[in-house]
Amino acid sequence: MPRRSRGRHVNTSNLAPRTSHLRAAGPRIGLALAGGGPFGAIYEIGALAALEESLELDLNALDCYVGVSAGSFVAAALANGITIGEMYRLFIAGEKGEDKVSPRLFTRLAWREYLRAALGRRIPTGFFDNESIHRYLARVFARAGRTNDFRALERPLYLVATDLDSGESVSFGRAGHDAVPISKAVQASSALPGLFPPVEIGGRYFVDGALKKTLHASEALDHGARLVLCVNPIVPYDAGLAAEKGRGRHRRLIEGGLPVILSQAFRAIIHSRMAAGLAKYKTQYRGSDVVLFEPEPDDSEIFFTSIFSYASRRRVCEHAYERTRLDLVKRAGELEPLFARHGIRMRWDVLHDPERRLNMRRRPLGSLGQLKVTARDLRDTLVDLRRHIAPA
Repeated sequence: MPRRSRGRHVNTSNLAPRTSHLRAAGPRIGLALAGGGPFGAIYEIGALAALEESLELDLNALDCYVGVSAGSFVAAALANGITIGEMYRLFIAGEKGEDKVSPRLFTRLAWREYLRAALGRRIPTGFFDNESIHRYLARVFARAGRTNDFRALERPLYLVATDLDSGESVSFGRAGHDAVPISKAVQASSALPGLFPPVEIGGRYFVDGALKKTLHASEALDHGARLVLCVNPIVPYDAGLAAEKGRGRHRRLIEGGLPVILSQAFRAIIHSRMAAGLAKYKTQYRGSDVVLFEPEPDDSEIFFTSIFSYASRRRVCEHAYERTRLDLVKRAGELEPLFARHGIRMRWDVLHDPERRLNMRRRPLGSLGQLKVTARDLRDTLVDLRRHIAPA
């Protein structure tokens, strides 16, 4: 059994799949993406770019895709054949094109909801209009070679939302829930209560899929996946560890005021629930592997960065890319044999390239920049080592 590393790898068992359209031979690999708002999608694009470059793996040719909340955007795009590179250019770099993603897509006020609330003398159910998200994705998935129909996809896609009136999770893409347009399922899965109004589908109302579970990797495991790669952008912040490494803005988060306190509380709840779910897979899905990629708990760049400009989007995405590459190297002793069992080889020529960057328009670091990066990583390693060997 592989050695577990910081709780990020869970050895699990395989139950009988609920569907029968798996490929007859070869590895069965799934991808599960968690939420986190627009920031979550940005982080996932950077992390997935690092995984696709560093592993012999085609992210558009996996056996199963699962998305929750912001992760539903990325999962639906991958299942439709849209590459990580295309997502980066349109969503992160802001390059011109008919499918370019504008920040206004997520911040248009829900005027119709305001009017209905005023007429009904009630508080609006959401501030921003998520119908624009549905319309944008419906247009994107209508392009040649793509589809807005779950049933027409070459590979299964499961997008999870929460039924507002029952509190139960609903997996769009499963039998009985696959006639819903993919764009509408994304809208429902990402309808964070308070920000976006609930989404009506078939006379029922749906909100963010993360309300029930954070990751829903079990959707891929139930499908029969033997390896599920997971990306979770939301982790609680360790202010003390960050300060020890010279990264933190505050040694105590109370210094950051209410927004920082609320952010930490949300992250702690989301992450603890995900950890509990991953622990259950060990007994429920024996024989399969779940590999989780997420930020380090002392990553102040992730915790404090605003994403309301294209400049910060590029920085966060690049940061996720670089840290995921470093994570692969640090965990290579565990991950390399695990990946090999599923027919995936790590590309050491890519991982050992010190000047490789996600944003290729950026100038390479050069020798001085690389020296700074190396010194930072060495300092972090020494701090981690000291914490582990210090007497209790």
